[in-house]
Amino acid sequence: MAVVQEGGHENWSSRLGFILAAVGSAVGLGNIWKFPYEAGEGGGGAFVLVYLLFVFGIGVPVMIAEWTLGRRGHMSPPNAVRRVAEMEGRSPRWSIIGWMGTIGGFLVLSYYSVIAGMTVAYMLDSFLGQATSLTAPEASQGFFAAFVGNFWSVLGWHAVFMGLTVFVVARGITGGIEKAAKWLMPALFALLVLLVIYALSVGDAAATVAFLFKPDFSKLTLDVVLGALGQAFFSLSLALGSMMVYGAYVPREVSLPRSAMIVASADTAVALLAGLAIFPIVFAYELDPGQGMGLIFVTLPIAFSQMPGGVLVGGAFFLLLAIAALTSSISLLEPLVSWLEEHRGISRSRGALIGGGGAFLLGILSVLSFNGLSDLTMQDVDDIVAY
Repeated sequence: MAVVQEGGHENWSSRLGFILAAVGSAVGLGNIWKFPYEAGEGGGGAFVLVYLLFVFGIGVPVMIAEWTLGRRGHMSPPNAVRRVAEMEGRSPRWSIIGWMGTIGGFLVLSYYSVIAGMTVAYMLDSFLGQATSLTAPEASQGFFAAFVGNFWSVLGWHAVFMGLTVFVVARGITGGIEKAAKWLMPALFALLVLLVIYALSVGDAAATVAFLFKPDFSKLTLDVVLGALGQAFFSLSLALGSMMVYGAYVPREVSLPRSAMIVASADTAVALLAGLAIFPIVFAYELDPGQGMGLIFVTLPIAFSQMPGGVLVGGAFFLLLAIAALTSSISLLEPLVSWLEEHRGISRSRGALIGGGGAFLLGILSVLSFNGLSDLTMQDVDDIVAY
């Protein structure tokens, strides 16, 4: 039976459930999609070393602080921060900190869902042999361009993914978020380990290890350092309200510092394993490791098309991305739904529909950025405003 705490919210049913949900929040596209290409653009090992320093030197303390605020306030981020401030005799206007995270998470979700929807589409296309039958760069680029250029296709997958997110959040803390984490996180780790084993066996393992773990400090620039800092915060789901609201459901007997180290370690392990799954293939097929978004959606499908069992490997890879994206999108929607329950007395299911629907509508702008508004420039915006 779910335990209901002050504020009307459930508690996590166990420490394991909390940790798996928190790991699910941290592990997302930032680990499997963004980390490899950030490392590629940042020179490999030097970026990885700076990233690790930021994760454990700054990320873990911030995570503990967010959980502490959430647990002490027992409510959604805006209300939790306001409540803690009042307990300490401070101005309730400190709630703006909670609002910044909640609104930030909502805005991230609006475009995160668009990219995540693409991973679901590519998963199906890969298993069907379409995305993994493209042997030439021009064909793969054309396939991706045709997909993102179709407004209704991108919008439809955005709707599918947002619908999955709303469904899980609407089912509650223990019956939805925690249960999803208990199924999805083990599946994610199992898939990732299998992909690593396969990639290291058929790809260039030596070049990958040297690239990821042999620092070349000549590659370090201010942009690389700032990129590593941003990646650490993005990867750990910090400053987005997610960790604070998850902290609100943590029982008193759970050690937050120990849990933070476990979550950060698991999150980092996924990021490094993602590199070990991707770069052996990149180097074996003489691809460019610093291609950004194109590395996942354009370049890797070419490699999958040339390797034994590429249809299954490609499909499994994009399934992995979709699972990681879903566990994070759930945590991005939860802060707003929690606030709607507390402040407006709205049921969880209705709150999930309102929050998810709003993020979906805002995400249409991101959908249009790939097609209808892809040629829009800041000069065009200035001209429209001036008119």
